[in-house]
Amino acid sequence: MENNRPLILITNDDGIEAKGISHLISIAVKLGEVIVVAPEAPQSAKSSALTVNSPLMAKNLESIHGAKVFTVNGTPVDCVKVAMHALLYRKPDLVLSGINHGSNAAVNNLYSGTMGAAMEGCVLGVPSIGYSLLSHSPRADFEPLTPFIEDITARVLKNGLPDGICLNVNFPAHCTPLGMKVLRAAKGHWSEEYADYATPHGTPFYWLTGKFHNMEPDNPETDEYWLARQYGSIVPIRPDQTAKDQISKIEEILSF
Repeated sequence: MENNRPLILITNDDGIEAKGISHLISIAVKLGEVIVVAPEAPQSAKSSALTVNSPLMAKNLESIHGAKVFTVNGTPVDCVKVAMHALLYRKPDLVLSGINHGSNAAVNNLYSGTMGAAMEGCVLGVPSIGYSLLSHSPRADFEPLTPFIEDITARVLKNGLPDGICLNVNFPAHCTPLGMKVLRAAKGHWSEEYADYATPHGTPFYWLTGKFHNMEPDNPETDEYWLARQYGSIVPIRPDQTAKDQISKIEEILSF
């Protein structure tokens, strides 16, 4: 360790040029030695995708806020794997992903490259946190989040996380959060997910759009409820999706 400081790996899915990752780096360098391994281009909604049919290249860039910086021509999970395999001199004490430009609350964490990277860190046995702001603006104001991110990150560095658990942290936009809540993800789904178009030659094509429908908007146990009330949300996520409590029921259904 550099001066016995914790080693923190930072990545994201918006790419190295995003304002959110720069802000996260500026916070993390106060808490440990930071090495950044991020996609060279935006990789949103890549979830836990891997690159399997083309080579991955890592490039060393100029430092950001004093942190060592590499880019990888792949997905957020590629970045974590390449970092662990080739770019870090030891296993990190913490993986941070973000700050994402856009919500990863509710069902969105399933699609999120930000959370894909955090879950990969978790699978590899490293305490991991994904941070997101509910604003897609490339010029979003991340400054109000600083004390909350610094506090959460410092506490996880000190205390760790339960085995097999990572954190999905979301913040409301255009305000200073009133506080933080540890919650579960709201139940919901997307509808009208594609807009229909046609080329000048009449060939149809489809463009991702859609609306998120919160199925329990009045439930104070959920992230969406408190985000709508200017609180930040912290949702514990388990990459192991095995429904252990349903094994006997499935055995009964299948007569095994």
